[in-house]
Amino acid sequence: MRESLEKMLAKGVDNPLLRFGLGKAWLDEGNGAEAALHLARCVEQDPKYSAAWKLLGKAYQLVGDLAAARKAWEDGIVAAQAHGDKQAEKEMTVFLKKLNKTSG
Repeated sequence: MRESLEKMLAKGVDNPLLRFGLGKAWLDEGNGAEAALHLARCVEQDPKYSAAWKLLGKAYQLVGDLAAARKAWEDGIVAAQAHGDKQAEKEMTVFLKKLNKTSG
């Protein structure tokens, strides 16, 4: 799956959906750094993509960049609120609360 997405990117296809797919694939493989790279590009291309913000926070959390994770989820909550994505808003709010508890 990831390999075919990488080939599309290499051919010059670059859009939020492709970047989201690559980010999710890397995250599923446990590679937060690669995931963050693609997910950050995804939200640059489409700042309203709340699912991408959610995974971007998880990717940053995986690599230990808690400040970046917090910022991603805060921005993601704003994006989710802007277009009524209640589920993503709720999930990121929970992630943020847990992060704030563990990091002080």
